[in-house]
Amino acid sequence: MKRTRLFLISIFIALTISATSFIRPQAQAENPNPPGTPVRLIFIHHSTGENWLNDDNGGLARALQENNYFPSDTNYGWGQDAIGDRTDIPNWTEWFRGANTEQIMQAVFSEAEVHSLFTRSIANPGGENQIVLIKSCFPNSALEGSPNDGSTPGSDLTVGNAKYTYNKILQYFKTRPDKLFVVITAPPLTDPSLSANARAFNQWLVNDWLRENNYTLSNVAVFDFYNILTSPNNHHRFTNGAIEHIIKENRNTEFYPSEDDHPSRQGNQKATQEFLPMLNIFFNRWKDSVPTQANPQLQNNHPTAEIAQNEQSSPEVAAGSVLFDFESDQSSWEGSADEAVKSTIICLPDSSGAASGSRSLRMELNVLANSWATCSSFFDAPRDLSSSKGVQFMLHVEKPGNILHMDIFTGPDGDRATYAKELTYPDASSKWISVQIKWDDFKRVEWEANGGTVFNHPEQITGLAFGFPAGEEGNKGIIRVDDIKTYSNGSTAEKPVQAQPTVKGQQVEGNEQPAQEKQPPEAKTESRRLFPFCGSIALVPFGLLIAGGLKKARSKQF
Repeated sequence: MKRTRLFLISIFIALTISATSFIRPQAQAENPNPPGTPVRLIFIHHSTGENWLNDDNGGLARALQENNYFPSDTNYGWGQDAIGDRTDIPNWTEWFRGANTEQIMQAVFSEAEVHSLFTRSIANPGGENQIVLIKSCFPNSALEGSPNDGSTPGSDLTVGNAKYTYNKILQYFKTRPDKLFVVITAPPLTDPSLSANARAFNQWLVNDWLRENNYTLSNVAVFDFYNILTSPNNHHRFTNGAIEHIIKENRNTEFYPSEDDHPSRQGNQKATQEFLPMLNIFFNRWKDSVPTQANPQLQNNHPTAEIAQNEQSSPEVAAGSVLFDFESDQSSWEGSADEAVKSTIICLPDSSGAASGSRSLRMELNVLANSWATCSSFFDAPRDLSSSKGVQFMLHVEKPGNILHMDIFTGPDGDRATYAKELTYPDASSKWISVQIKWDDFKRVEWEANGGTVFNHPEQITGLAFGFPAGEEGNKGIIRVDDIKTYSNGSTAEKPVQAQPTVKGQQVEGNEQPAQEKQPPEAKTESRRLFPFCGSIALVPFGLLIAGGLKKARSKQF
């Protein structure tokens, strides 16, 4: 009995420790020593970052120089089209995944001026900025949604959209292993309303973001500014030879406020003390693995071109090329549904059935009346599919629903054009059928500009989706899709069990106009600036990009 009690007590203690703190195991000894020679660094921020840098507040700039970093910064009004005004989480895609990314980032790498109240005492070592710090301001801790939300395409201030944004910009960081990018989490708010969401998102950034993306380079790191400011006993620091990310007090709000939600001098100085050893560790990890080439993405061992350049000049994909075969872990397909009425869709690669190979995309949906759901995937850069006649895929019905469309997208996020081809399910059977859709069968959706126009830009396709609208009767079913590919003028369906699904009882013909579906009401939110003097987030949905079975969109970019 005594042994049993001791065993239970030991289990309780172990669980308590694991619930309150996390000490990251290190594969090898970390190096918290500063660089041996000055290194250029730039900090992209707004007023919270300015206070942190300032000599009479957080003293970060002074501490950086004491550790051999030559600091510069951006602030309001900086850069092309005053991009310095836009540092909220959804804005990072404009910096790192937008049409002007190449020009913006060259300006970032070249910037050598001071835009905050701090004094530089060390000489400019020359060359480009080697380290880029990015931080959003405290309004970005007002994340809507739920703590466990997964990555969801969109540019609203939600947990899912924030994860989506950081996943997207990680693809740019991957093209620049010659630079070190440090993400600094947004500071907390004093308002506890959404604080659990902010905590969960920042925990994801620190612990899961890079791991979930299988990111193995050493040029990206995260510093949890948020956690440090939630309690005197909460830390993200190097101590006793190890990195410690510890939450001893389970509070998610600002412990160090000033007259508003800007962190106080005391909070900023605590952050400075913990940040510098961490930055040195991040730098030494990166320095040990940095390539010698200034622009490694242009070398043979890094053939990936700059993302922004890809978005202006799409790589051509040969006719007959497979776009998705679902054999690998292609988690880029994501389901979204009308949450207002609790419609649902599960959209995952699945190994319980396939047209070829061992996996297919399984979509199980329950779309309530006058609602929608969609399963979509967006490419990292536009695809040029103009050498093909159209797109084809294998379709299998387990439980028939009512209507599905296939959708294609062009244009950058926030200015995306949607084209759809409406189909009904074939009769449920155990057979896979091959569906072919010509490019000019797709029409611009009616709730966007130039609705009904024929699709004629196969050289600039940015994504695909399967949409499931519902009328009064709802739309419920299970279908599978496999082997999505392009096809040429001379090719035919590989398994022509049925030439095409039917629309309203009629065979789908080349230029037949899809039946009109009920257009959902436009979501309207007053454009407003929250929390003056920090942040530029206007919490305005872009509208329902894909209604009635297409995806809800926001004015964002990943």
